[in-house]
Amino acid sequence: MVNIPFLLSLVCSSGEGFRYAEKIGLLIFLSAVILMAILGNLLVMVAVCRDRQLRKIKTNYFIVSLAFADLLVSVLVMPFGAIDLVEDVWIYGEMFCLVRTSLDVLLTTASIFHLCCISLDRYYAICCQPLVYRNKMTPLRITLMLGGCWVIPMFISFLPIMQRWNNIGIIDLIEKRQFDQDSNSTYCIFMVNKPYAITCSVVAFYIPFILMVLAYYRIYITAKEHARQIRLLQRAGAPAEGRREPPDQHNTHHRMKTETKAAKTLCIIMGCFCLCWAPFFVTNIIDPFVGYSVPTQLWTTFLWLGYINSGLNPFLYAFLNKAFRRAFLIILCCDEERYRRPSILGQTVPCSTTTVNGSTHVLREEREREHHRSSETMHLATSHPPESIKAPHCSESHSR
Repeated sequence: MVNIPFLLSLVCSSGEGFRYAEKIGLLIFLSAVILMAILGNLLVMVAVCRDRQLRKIKTNYFIVSLAFADLLVSVLVMPFGAIDLVEDVWIYGEMFCLVRTSLDVLLTTASIFHLCCISLDRYYAICCQPLVYRNKMTPLRITLMLGGCWVIPMFISFLPIMQRWNNIGIIDLIEKRQFDQDSNSTYCIFMVNKPYAITCSVVAFYIPFILMVLAYYRIYITAKEHARQIRLLQRAGAPAEGRREPPDQHNTHHRMKTETKAAKTLCIIMGCFCLCWAPFFVTNIIDPFVGYSVPTQLWTTFLWLGYINSGLNPFLYAFLNKAFRRAFLIILCCDEERYRRPSILGQTVPCSTTTVNGSTHVLREEREREHHRSSETMHLATSHPPESIKAPHCSESHSR
């Protein structure tokens, strides 16, 4: 999707500046990245606003807030970065340079924090009992987590940058790189001292990264155990001809399948996150300790690789989540009837669902007794299924 070697070859042009054709090519490429991020994140936000089923799912509050953060990155940060890169000069003044840099750190960190919150939400939903998930993910806790995603980055962005704490000890080096006396040009240079580089990187990337790894590891272990249980259910609990699968066994089987799919999906998201942001934050830690000798071209490439993550997230949801994919098709195809959810006829058992990135979990109204059902399900898996039991039909519309 993104041709990184092409971007690197353009950035690593001669010191005399880009040739005209290279500038046009780079501008087209960066414009495509920005447009992809804007449209993709807008589509996610509109989909949740228009789809009543998506609004019922707790995780989607984090997804909408993430899309809003990524949208601001693509509107307030990327365009000025593209102009600065193509023109190779900063014409908006020193104060706006500080504001633009602060917004860059704030919004990209907020985006990373949202991904971390989504991983924790999935951990409680998949690795814990439904009752535990309901108690953990209350509306108040979701509000506090979302507030933290926006407030905490303020302490490593606007506060230190506007106070110039990141410049302490390296002011002479910054001024030397900020002004080019030969061409009489000014540049928007963002350099950080060792304390700020360590603090910013640990808060913005390494702590969320560790939490995401731990959460996804537990999800992977749970999915692996559920896959083993599925095999046992298939061998020991396969219904004979003319008999239906017991309802609790059927629901458990379905849930374990969807949780396994969720684990695979989240691993893809985690891989994209590491690919996009790890190079930048590793370099951010190393650069102050090697005398700020990392080439500017490499910095620029790693930074835009991180920006690309803001445009990549909506496409992951579109391709890997049935509910979002259906909502996107309805929006893009002007509410065509064939993409709408079919009505469910007949008597149904009340149930609710929680869905993220292709994972749909069926939760009945009686969640408080879920742990009793789990033990009963394992007993049913090793005994003869009762005859003439019809599995209840839940109105799980967005798994169809």
